[in-house]
Amino acid sequence: MKHIYTLILVFVFGTLTTNLKAQDIHFSMVDETPLLINPANTGFFNGYFRSNINYRNQWQAMGKAFQTMNLNVDAGLFKHRKRKSFLGVGLVLFQDVAGTAKFTRTNALINVSGIVKLSKNSVLSAGISGGAVGTYASYSKLKWASQFDGNEFVDDADNGERFNYRSFTTTDFGVGLAYEYSTVKIDQDHDDFTRFRIGIAAFHVNRPKQEMSPGSTYRLPIRWVGSFTSNFDFEDTRYTITPTFIVQRQGTKDNNIPQDYSLNGAYQLYMGSYLKIRLATGTKVTGQKTQNAFGIGLFYRTKDALIPAILYEAGDYAFGVAYDVNISGYRSASRYQGGFEVSLRYNKLASSLFATRSEYN
Repeated sequence: MKHIYTLILVFVFGTLTTNLKAQDIHFSMVDETPLLINPANTGFFNGYFRSNINYRNQWQAMGKAFQTMNLNVDAGLFKHRKRKSFLGVGLVLFQDVAGTAKFTRTNALINVSGIVKLSKNSVLSAGISGGAVGTYASYSKLKWASQFDGNEFVDDADNGERFNYRSFTTTDFGVGLAYEYSTVKIDQDHDDFTRFRIGIAAFHVNRPKQEMSPGSTYRLPIRWVGSFTSNFDFEDTRYTITPTFIVQRQGTKDNNIPQDYSLNGAYQLYMGSYLKIRLATGTKVTGQKTQNAFGIGLFYRTKDALIPAILYEAGDYAFGVAYDVNISGYRSASRYQGGFEVSLRYNKLASSLFATRSEYN
């Protein structure tokens, strides 16, 4: 355990001492988008089947500049306490619509993972994801410099462009590893559960070509994600905390590109925690397999937003709401309005809460 806690401290310290910048489209409730954080999270949970639905509406003050929707479903195959390994499979459907041009990116990805029990308390997972990404933009709604007459933009003036829209499809692949350590103390009326998971993932490993204009050779940079998620129940109380740290990096530094360019070696750190109160727990007598909890969270995304959130877990279901309070340099235009986000989760639990909190252990 001493070495494990040392590893946690090194990971957290390393993320906190890095100069980070904002980047890619994201969700603020990262615990509710596990497959977008790491393909190795596929099937790697307590239960047989899980689905997550997320919706995000960002930059309301700028006309809903970004609207993002996500559906993830995943399950564990051949999962049993007596087996040392099993498979995880999942589906990721993700769409983002942005700006006046209705720049739309639609992802349809299949995830596959292999989960291996290293010991009673330790589990290792490796995952891959792959599929198709469709991209579309309508340039006819944009205003161009050639339409500016010195005083105003003339909408019906010739913009000099010879294409009104762009549409193309590419393939996209990602890989990831995740390690989890967990313990559980079983009492008569409730369980006290301790868990942390460390992961590393790489998305866009094939660097798909982005043909936003004819002849374009630009390729999407690899996005690296390091993650630390956890759950710590305070023994003999109803309280739980869930410290979370996510660090992302995309692109490489180019001295010929302005330092505030979003893909010029962009970094992002997300951190925070929920404080959960267990409102009700199952019982050994009835064999109930669920517990209800209410959580209040506060998270921070570097140089971007403070994020208050609430989460209500009722048995196999969970409902969450979060809001980004924008604190970046854009706050003069955004008026501190960032993104409103909602999530809905369904998790068909594998067994009684008191039989085990970790089916794969």
